[in-house]
Amino acid sequence: MKTFKNILLVYPEFPSNTYWSYKYALNFINKKCAMPPLGLVTIAALFPEGYNLRLIDMNIQPLKSEDILWSDAVFVSAMIVQKNSMEKAISECNKLNKLVVAGGAHITSSHNEINGVDHFVIGEAEDVIINLLNDLEKGCAIKIYSSPNKPDISNLKTPRFDLLDMDAYGSMAVQYSRGCPFHCEFCDIWSVYGNNPRLKKAETFIGELDELYRLGWRGAIFVVDDNFIGNKKRAKEELLPTIMQWQKEHDFCYRFFTEASINLADDEVLLALMRDAGFNSVFIGVETPSKESLKETGKIQNLKSDMKDSIKIIQSFGIEVMAGFIVGFDSDSDDIFKRQIAFIQDTGIPQAMIGILNALPGTKLYKKLDAEGRIISNSIGNNTHQMETNFKTKMESTKLKDGYKKVLSEIYDYNLKNYFDRCTKLLDNLGQTPYFQREIGFKEFIMLLKSIFKQPFTAYGWQYLKFTIRNLIKNANFFGEVMRFSIIGHHFHTITQQTIKIESIISELDTNYNRFYEQIKIKTSNALSNSKESVKDFVFLMRQQRIILQSMRTKIKKLNKEFKHDITMKYFEISYKMSQLLQNFEIQAAKNYHV
Repeated sequence: MKTFKNILLVYPEFPSNTYWSYKYALNFINKKCAMPPLGLVTIAALFPEGYNLRLIDMNIQPLKSEDILWSDAVFVSAMIVQKNSMEKAISECNKLNKLVVAGGAHITSSHNEINGVDHFVIGEAEDVIINLLNDLEKGCAIKIYSSPNKPDISNLKTPRFDLLDMDAYGSMAVQYSRGCPFHCEFCDIWSVYGNNPRLKKAETFIGELDELYRLGWRGAIFVVDDNFIGNKKRAKEELLPTIMQWQKEHDFCYRFFTEASINLADDEVLLALMRDAGFNSVFIGVETPSKESLKETGKIQNLKSDMKDSIKIIQSFGIEVMAGFIVGFDSDSDDIFKRQIAFIQDTGIPQAMIGILNALPGTKLYKKLDAEGRIISNSIGNNTHQMETNFKTKMESTKLKDGYKKVLSEIYDYNLKNYFDRCTKLLDNLGQTPYFQREIGFKEFIMLLKSIFKQPFTAYGWQYLKFTIRNLIKNANFFGEVMRFSIIGHHFHTITQQTIKIESIISELDTNYNRFYEQIKIKTSNALSNSKESVKDFVFLMRQQRIILQSMRTKIKKLNKEFKHDITMKYFEISYKMSQLLQNFEIQAAKNYHV
């Protein structure tokens, strides 16, 4: 009987050309990826003794044949945005005849569409992983493993952080809770993980900090909860006081950031505890300043207070607010784009993640739109800087796309004036955080040198200099944050400008093709009446095609390599269609010539 003791854990690659990747900021600090695959190291801790585990995070290293051949089975986890990389990884495993087990968010929602997988783990794995491993050993494993119950996470084993190459990551990740008490229509978190948040015991959470500390990690830690304050009472009474005590005993070595709902601003005791425990940033789903759209999507928690005031309150406790924004709701009016820009600027949110609404599988939104016959494709899972959505929007698609491009180009403008203005407003709004100013060590000094030698000579160089000089004088105690915002700005600037250039090239390709098509029609008509001119016309059209495609190739070459794939495919599509038109013209002209 075959044994399954060598287990390869594979985490597919995220696209690097997204706001979420922070690729162009990480380059300043010699990191390869923003965060590690917490899900896989959490699952790794569930394996009994006797199993040999390896982890390949394709975001920091390639998946090699020798790694696959070493294994008895390959466990793959992925989100929707990792779909393409996941499919390639599974294909490589199939070629080498290795058993594949797949789980994670994308697999849970779309396993019926995924090929090449021997066994699926649907939903959370804690209650099924041992059964799967036992069945593999016995040779009787079934296709799908899932549990009808939500697992108890209060005493979960500490994730196998030792499997990670910690030096490759910008931050580490831990989890306190699963689930969210709200019912946002476009979100699948509450439907997958439940509305009643399940929490770890404080000592279980602290055990994870102990392990990270033992392994030598010093720096930022992301608490990955989709709503850290899903249970305010326990966060205030159990977890945060425990973290505060641990930080005192370890010289306040960690800074935390997390995700929460905007009702965090309603509880100043909670805010003070988070600040004093070391939380200096929180991501909030603001979504939209439109009350109609918030009602439409069931974001009731955002309707109970003035969101601008709430954000300012959170900032006053020394906590940066990062936020997500969405356009494309059915209720959105034509002025929504100006309103989004104004809201983001007025509130001083430097890191604003803005996207066109997409319908994710398993959400109430998807089910509603599917019932209305409005779903047109699968979501690719990337909720920023994508110009298309996967359903028929009420707003005319060109208007939505143009409005969205305007929001991006204003929020992360060419010279980053608006971005640096928001950074300055935030720094002025931040209350004192006595224990958690960023320490300036050797790595920070190198980051500073890289910034000084590169950023003043960029398109936004003047605004960069004004921002750094002004805030190094007025907000000197936030020196580290000034430099952090500077390099993050470089990332957002790069992504935005490349995205806008791609859209310009796509538009030009379509325009040139349409013109070429019209020329072909005219020349074909002329060939019917004057066939002797068709040879000259054919030569002219060939020259036109060559000029158009050469111009497009030149522009594509100037793009960063991470952005070239999709636009290159578009280029080849247009090139092929133009060649087909030329071929048809040649055939028609030849027929007319012989008549």
